[in-house]
Formats: sequence, C-alpha cells, structure tokens
Amino acid sequence: MSDQDAPERAHTDFSHSLSYGDYLQLDTLKAAHRPITGAHDEHLFIAVHHVSEVWLELIVRELRAAMTLLHGGITDTPLKMLTRVVRAQEQLTNAWEVLKTMTPADYLQFRHAFGQASGFQSASYRTVEFLLGNRRAVLLRPHEHRPDLHDPLEADLHAPSLYDLALRLLAARGLPVPREVLERDLTQPPVLNEAVLDAWLTVYRAPDTYWDLYELAEKLLDVEDNFRRWRFNHLTTVERTIGFKAGSGGTSGAGYLRAALNTVLFPELWEVRTRL
Repeated sequence: MSDQDAPERAHTDFSHSLSYGDYLQLDTLKAAHRPITGAHDEHLFIAVHHVSEVWLELIVRELRAAMTLLHGGITDTPLKMLTRVVRAQEQLTNAWEVLKTMTPADYLQFRHAFGQASGFQSASYRTVEFLLGNRRAVLLRPHEHRPDLHDPLEADLHAPSLYDLALRLLAARGLPVPREVLERDLTQPPVLNEAVLDAWLTVYRAPDTYWDLYELAEKLLDVEDNFRRWRFNHLTTVERTIGFKAGSGGTSGAGYLRAALNTVLFPELWEVRTRL
C-alpha cells in the first residue's frame, strides 16, 4: 500500500467539523427506534417501516418536483425524476422480503403493543397515492387530529395528479383531450375515457413524432407497475403473517389489500396496448 492510500491519511479530528454521524443525525435517527416490548422481531418490524417511510418521503419529493416541471411543459428532467421514483419503489418492494422472515409466532409476541396503529395511517404513503391519482376524501380521516398532515393531503386531494398533468400536456401539444376530462372532479380517481385513449394511440402510433410524450407514458407505466408490485408484496406478507385476520387499523386486512390490487391509476395507458 502506498503512503497516499494509507488509512492514516484519513481525516480523524471532528472537533470543529461535521462527522458522518453528525451530518446524518444518526443519534436522532437511532433514538427514534424504540421497541415497546422485548420481542426480538419488533426491532425488525420497526426498522423496515422506518426505512420504508424514508423511501416514501423521497418518492413524494421526486413526484412533486416532476409535477412542477410537467406543469410548465418540461418533460426531460421529469423523466429522470420518475426514474428515481421507480428505483425507490424497488427498494420499498424489497423491504417486504426482509419482513417476510418474521413468522406468525414472532409477530404475535409484540402485535398487542401498538394497538390500532397501522400502515393505513401513513401520511407519506397516502400522499403518494393522492399524487398518483388514487383518491377518496374518506382517506383523510385518520389525519384529522394532525392539521400538519391533514391540510397538505387535503390540498393534494383537490390538485391535479401526475396523470392529470400528463393529459394537460397532451392537450397543450394539440392532441384532442376532452374538456370534461381536463376539468373533471379532481377528488375522484380517473376512469377510462375513449377520447383520451385515442390521444394516447396517436402518440404510440407515431413515437418519433411524440417521443417525449411516448417516453413519459412508458415511465408512468413503470411507476404504476412498481406500485402494483409493492401492493402485491404487501398482501402476501400480510397473508403469511396474520392470514385473514382484521388489520390493526380497522380494515379487513388481506381482503382490503386484495381489493386494492384492482386499482388502475392510468387506465388509458394500459388499454392502449390492447388497441394498438
């Protein structure tokens, strides 16, 4: 090993500068990890959910940034941001694989400790759903006790979704998107519209002419594809752990999650494959 590669050359005095732990506030991060019971697997359960919340916050940040640019008619940088969303979604999905190492007996050792707390109440996850267009006003209720969480979610409920902005971009490029779609009730999830489907068919039949819109459509499908995979892994993890018992937050548990698999965020982008 040459002298310049020796570990002794590394900076070691952090009395007047930020260290790795200082910069990342690792003491604060680790202090938030507080199991309630002595069960071995409660540590795993909390760690997986903490990590998932961090990834969700990154996804929210990237989605909002991409949406701001799409609102201004810019498509190139949002594609990079949506690619980052897709990669973060992959990490979220992989987190279930770690949690699946916990058996039903392991889970029951600490399940009683967190009462009615549930991932159903995750404000970050709900924000992702709202930004992607899966919306129902009733989903705001778990956050009514926290205006700092409830008010931004309510604003998202009434604002254009990622897909709404994509459709407005189609219209701005001269593709015939009906007024009733552009001015629809934004609090409701999208439903398949034949005129919108025709507009996307135009894009898909002439990708060289509409390359950025074509790329945007495919990136949206990547996002929804990974969204579905996350939900499916969530479902199988729940079925492996608690079977068909009710969920801790009051939903039917696996039944609720299985029904959610039928959600379609960007209906025309899936149907366009059949019609081409």
